[in-house]
Order: sequence, then C-alpha cells, then structure tokens
Amino acid sequence: MPRLRPGDIAVLDHLDMDRASAQALVASGAIAVVDAAAIISGRYPNLGPRTLAEAGLVVVDGIGAAGLAAIRDGAEIALDGGRVLVDAVMVADGRPLDRDAVEAEMERARSGLASQLAALAHGSTELLRHEEDLLLHGVGVPRLATRVAGRPVLVVARDHEHTDEFTGVRTFLREQHPVVVGVGGAADALRADGVRCEVVVVDEADELPTAQTLRAAGDVVVRTAGDARGVVEQLERLGVRSSVVRTSTAPEDVALVVADAAEPSVIVGVGLRATLEDLLDGGRPGAAGAVLTRLKVGPRLVEATAVPHLYSGRVRPWHLLLVMLAGLAALAAALSVTPVGQEWADSISDIFQGLFS
Repeated sequence: MPRLRPGDIAVLDHLDMDRASAQALVASGAIAVVDAAAIISGRYPNLGPRTLAEAGLVVVDGIGAAGLAAIRDGAEIALDGGRVLVDAVMVADGRPLDRDAVEAEMERARSGLASQLAALAHGSTELLRHEEDLLLHGVGVPRLATRVAGRPVLVVARDHEHTDEFTGVRTFLREQHPVVVGVGGAADALRADGVRCEVVVVDEADELPTAQTLRAAGDVVVRTAGDARGVVEQLERLGVRSSVVRTSTAPEDVALVVADAAEPSVIVGVGLRATLEDLLDGGRPGAAGAVLTRLKVGPRLVEATAVPHLYSGRVRPWHLLLVMLAGLAALAAALSVTPVGQEWADSISDIFQGLFS
C-alpha cells in the first residue's frame, strides 16, 4: 500500500478482502482495484468489497494468476468493464463489481456464516486451553505502577473509525479524567492530540511509538508470543522500563486484560470494534482472543459509541443558574397577575420614579 499514489490502479492477489485492507486502499487515493483472486468468494460476508464500493472505487476481480502475471509493475492500464488493457491490448478478463453486485454477493455469502462460526468457536476453545491461566486467572498479567483501581479507563486502538469514536468520548475524557491506555501507534496519535497515555501497550512485531510518548507513560507493556528480549533492550536504551505479557492474543486485547486486572470502575474501548462481522472479517487471526477477552472483561467494558448516549456531561454551575433564573421568571410572571403582585409592582415603580426624579 505505501507505494500507491492518488489516481493509481491497485493490482493485487487478495482472496476475500477484509475491511482494514480496503480502508488502506481507499486512504491511498487509488481509483480502482484489480484482484487476481475473488475479492468476495462467498465463504462469508467479508467487509472489504463494501468499503471499496462505498468509496466509489472501480473493482474488477477474478483475473487469475495468468492475468496478474501479464501486468507488469508500473504499467499504465485501462479498464473496460471487466477487461484489463495494457497499451490498448486486453491482457486479462475479470468480473466487474459495482455496489449492487457487491450487496448481492454479500447476501449470498451469509450462508457461509455457520461454518465460520464453527471455526471461531474451535479457535476459541483451543486458545483457552493454551492460555487459561492468563485469560481466566490473570497469571502473567503485570501489576501497573499507574493507579487504576476505582478509576475509569479509556483504551484506544487504531481502527478505521477510531477518530470518530474518540470525538464522541472527549467530554467523558475531559470531565472524568480516565486512565488512558494507548495501543501501539494510537499512543502517538493521542499525544499529538494533547492527550497523555499513562499506559502504552506495544507489540513486539510492530514499530514502537516515539521515545517521547514512551517516556511520558507510567507503564509500558510489551505483548509477545515468544521472546521479547530485543524489544525490551530497545526500550531500555531509550530509558524506558517495561513489563512483558506472553500471549498470542492481539495487543488491544492485552490492553483490556491488563486494565481489567487493575480493577477499574469502567473500561471504555475506542477502536475496539468486535461485532460478529468484524470478528469473522478476513479470517482475523486474533478473533478467538477477542471473543475470550470480551467475555472476561464484559461486566466493565463499554463501547465508545455508547458513551455519548450514556454520558452527557457534569451539571455545571451555570446550568443551575439558568434553572434558578427560569424559576424566578416564572414566579414573577405568576405574581404579576395577582392583586398582591400588582401592589408590589406599583410600589417598585414608585421607588424607581423617586430615584430618577
């Protein structure tokens, strides 16, 4: 994706494109996508094709390995329906997919949900068998130096909708002062927005946040499926002490487990979408971990999208002043139509006339 420029046509081989990949294509500025494989095979309703269609990209899939090999990198190509042309010569023929076709394919693909759910259930069972101590009993979860007990926690991970979700919790963040947990690159994005992450969770396989972000955090937690010695040593060279969690679950799920073990009052998740469609999309490797983690922290976890509906902000002094003034105005209006109110009004009028005469 980094090599794509606005106006390019992306040529790739991606079976059942997931939403994250499609979102990256849209963000690159590509105007069309040509896929050697079936961009939606019908195994399950993957979300990538809908994302591309809603963004207005032209989509052609199923050109095959021969068609892919016939298109050299950097070539200028044109699309005519499902036909792919290089220098006005057709080199591949695929299936054009517009928005209506994508919706029709998605509807047919829903018949494959049962088998995908069975695979997800099996994966969850296997993960629980291997990581029961961590996920059920908290063995291996580090103790945080940051005081969390009894406080709200805001866990932020990067997602295609995390910016909108974060906007919806700004009032909650400003007034409730939660412990902010940034996952990976989200920690840098929060710092750029003026928000300090007290806890940062990083993945051994991902690029680390900036040294400034890491040093400002009270706790840095490294997720690893093996030996995190290299990452730990890199952090030590930056002057940052870290804790290690050994698990195959995703870093955002580690953030939830670590926060929950510290006994917060509530956990608000930003960018942690875990609907059934999201979990199945693209055969997500960490889907089983996401399911088990949310079962574990369920009583405390609130989705960021629900916060604006549940929390409208504190009652401020000027709110009470407005209510008091409205009450006084209503009382004055009621008294003004009574004989006593008329006498008071005449008396007040005489007083003012005396002052100004």
